[in-house]
Amino acid sequence: MNRSINRRDFLKLAGLASLGMVIPPSINHIGNTAQGNKKNVLIIVFDAMSAYNLSLYGYDRETTPNLARLSKRATVFHNHFAGGNFTTPGTASILTGSLPWTHRAIRFGGMVKPEYADKSIFHAFNDYYRIAYSHNSLVDTLFYQFTKAINERVPLEELFLSNDGLIREVFKNDEDIATLGWGRAIKRPDGYSYSVFLSQLYEKYTTNRMKDIAKLYPYGLPHINYDNYFVLDQGIDTLGDRVLELPKPFLGYFHFLPPHSPYKPHKDFAGTFSTDSYKPLAKPEDPFTEEKDFEFLRKARSQYDEFVLNVDHEFGRLFEKLEAAGILEDTWLVFTSDHGEFFERGIWGHSTGALYQPVVRVPLMIFEPGVQTGRDVHTTTSAIDLMPTLLHLTGHEIPASVEGTILPPYASTPTPEDKKGAFTIQARFNEATYPLTQTSIMHVRDNYKMIYYLGYEELDGDQERFYLYDIEADPQELNELSQVKPETAAEMLNIIKTRLAKSNEPYL
Repeated sequence: MNRSINRRDFLKLAGLASLGMVIPPSINHIGNTAQGNKKNVLIIVFDAMSAYNLSLYGYDRETTPNLARLSKRATVFHNHFAGGNFTTPGTASILTGSLPWTHRAIRFGGMVKPEYADKSIFHAFNDYYRIAYSHNSLVDTLFYQFTKAINERVPLEELFLSNDGLIREVFKNDEDIATLGWGRAIKRPDGYSYSVFLSQLYEKYTTNRMKDIAKLYPYGLPHINYDNYFVLDQGIDTLGDRVLELPKPFLGYFHFLPPHSPYKPHKDFAGTFSTDSYKPLAKPEDPFTEEKDFEFLRKARSQYDEFVLNVDHEFGRLFEKLEAAGILEDTWLVFTSDHGEFFERGIWGHSTGALYQPVVRVPLMIFEPGVQTGRDVHTTTSAIDLMPTLLHLTGHEIPASVEGTILPPYASTPTPEDKKGAFTIQARFNEATYPLTQTSIMHVRDNYKMIYYLGYEELDGDQERFYLYDIEADPQELNELSQVKPETAAEMLNIIKTRLAKSNEPYL
């Protein structure tokens, strides 16, 4: 089934001047000949993709038939955890190989601390051609910070059907204020704006431009920031084509917004799960409940699962394109996400203090160059392990700033005791240059997982609270064990508090 949009038709529909990637003049002298036998690295990130909702990992809905098929050719990590529970800290952890309490990109739209501005994966692959793109402006903010180490930072607007690019271009020195002013004056995110006449005129203009392609999306066109519309298959096609032209060896980091909200799958997938027999397990509410009712969460989950199915299809198409072109013969291909998504305990989304499995456990698949056989890894792994692993596999030095370790199947020595397990940190309301005094910390070690909460009003007067689960015996996290396993709870709590205190020392 070929659903890709013909480029000429797309230009007519979207009214764009160009979909091609702009190649900086500085690379004209670089050919497509690989330097020696160095392997390329291509990292594909799909935002807010929870391992919990993937049939690849045992979910009851068949959301990932293509990933399941391709898994027979990949190293599949079954207990892989994000560094943060939303885009900024989660992505910064992938890009720096360090945890949020270290890199300090903890606020919504924040950047890593100055000392880490030259310690990204782009800097470490300084002998490679480096290209980066994301639909997500929070990711693009990090790209901006690392821009000197990126040969080709594809503009955010390049893959949008309509966008705020003109405003940002005209007001480069006041981009944030200008974009905010434009949104308030012209857009109607809540049904109203400062300018009634102009907002309606703008809405009619945008709707008219999008009307033909919008027919393909029953729930509406995918978008970010209200009306920066895009379609995933066009992004897959355009960046897939660009990969075929890249100088070698290259490092590519492509971060697509789907299946992040709003959940807007193509018509081929919309409605797939709306009337099926799947019934999510009822779970007790959490201190961070948002009191979303069952029907709201059921509908949101169904549309999210349909968007996951859409993503699965598009990744399958990308894989086939790269394989047909021979790219995968000399490329390490990575499939992962920056965080997960919630549809339980009265909570929707991921902007929450709660750190249960759906929001912290994410997929990771690594396809080795030219390899046709797969394997499964059940050891606990972390997003911060990806950067040192890829550096190791391509013969690069691993910077001292990296906190992660080489992933189990590729490491020649066992993981040091003090680096075992995984951490996820949420501290979005803390100032980056202050100690973390309101934070959620998850730590997984072997089959046990502890969630530690500190400094929240939601704790009903408690300064701190912690929960212990055996995620192997109780993957749904229904049985809290801190009273049953006091020694295990005390040990894990001590690890968390010790690491937190150490991370806070520079800011006291």
